[in-house]
Amino acid sequence: MTAPEISVGIFTRPEADFTLHGLFQTPAGEIVSGSHKVSASGDKVVWKGGEWDELLLIPSSLDGDSFELQGVTIGINFHWQRKEKQRFRGTLRIIARDGEVTVINIVPIEEYITSVISSEMKASSSMSLLRAHAVISRSWVLARLMGQKAGDRSEMRDDADEIVRWWDNEEHSLFDVCADDHCQRYQGISRIQDSAFYAAADTRGIVLTTDGGTRICDARFSKCCGGVFEIFSTCWADEDERHTYLKPRRDWTDPTAFPNLTIEKNAAEWIEGYPWAFCRTTNKMILNQVLNSYDLSKNDIYRWTVTYTREELTNLVRVNLGRDLGTIQSLEPLARGMSGRIYRLRINGSKGSIVIGKELMIRRVLSDTHLKSSAFTVHVEGDTFTLRGAGWGHGVGLCQIGAAMMGETGYSWEEILRRYYPGAELTKLY
Repeated sequence: MTAPEISVGIFTRPEADFTLHGLFQTPAGEIVSGSHKVSASGDKVVWKGGEWDELLLIPSSLDGDSFELQGVTIGINFHWQRKEKQRFRGTLRIIARDGEVTVINIVPIEEYITSVISSEMKASSSMSLLRAHAVISRSWVLARLMGQKAGDRSEMRDDADEIVRWWDNEEHSLFDVCADDHCQRYQGISRIQDSAFYAAADTRGIVLTTDGGTRICDARFSKCCGGVFEIFSTCWADEDERHTYLKPRRDWTDPTAFPNLTIEKNAAEWIEGYPWAFCRTTNKMILNQVLNSYDLSKNDIYRWTVTYTREELTNLVRVNLGRDLGTIQSLEPLARGMSGRIYRLRINGSKGSIVIGKELMIRRVLSDTHLKSSAFTVHVEGDTFTLRGAGWGHGVGLCQIGAAMMGETGYSWEEILRRYYPGAELTKLY
């Protein structure tokens, strides 16, 4: 195959300001540059006094020309959410739906991969980590583009006794992938340095495959597994048979030595302990590769603690769940995955109780943003609830902090991939 292009949705809002650096051409042949504003009128893009079905601005040079967007929101609904100015190469496409404009960047996939690995981590990361991440980011997006990605949907079951919901990377109707954590972080060219170019070029066209090379791996990743990798069905659909390369393993030199964390007693001891793991590191130089300054200063990734008053927890549940259970009495883990992450949790209140899942639903309900993970224990003293937790994210696939530690201690990018995706093969598609 040849390397494809990919369309990335940057944001959707009533209007957008952008600046064209260089010369861009419309399909009608008009050459434009400089600062512009667009808005929506129903399903029409309003630009330069006219209405358009869509606005397509093609750069005269992929290397030299770029466009800049103001107020791009990153980390949507997470504690680091903020707006920033971002610059992109490639084609700018703007469409309108229901009174809002959607800004889309169409770019060659290798340009996209270079930006993703610069956005998901720092350019100062080891070349082993950057190369490994280039492969998994390419694998994830190509599996999606080629229709080989399983479990690619969101589902919800909502009744009087139980709410089970998971969010996967739903089919975007207007573009292939979005630019934020919902898919993969893609923050343009501002963060790109030579190391990211080299990592993408060194692994160009290489993906992880399974089933004898016939299917591209759905290569998931998260910030910190907390010591043990999670399996697919704890977080998404019950499709572990399609994800045999996403296995529960310990993030350490002996990947098989860990207790059965689906058992509550074992999970509590593991989470409240401090077992050895690659992602256990407190080395600021290594953590700086994948964490921003805000999170780096807190040093509460591998193990963390969150405390709520009973009133705070009651309000969180009522607002986030949309149900009034009364004053919260207890939080009761009912089922845990292989990493100790809870995927069924009973919330007991003075007016009733309900079971919620899966892991991301739990993290959203019990926080005004997101809990770092659903691998936690619960301690109640008087009117104080203390959650003691492990890891950051869903814990499936590559552990970014663990992989950063491996890269700094001499492991190759191939060795990193073999650890986090056992049984997967490396295949060069183009």
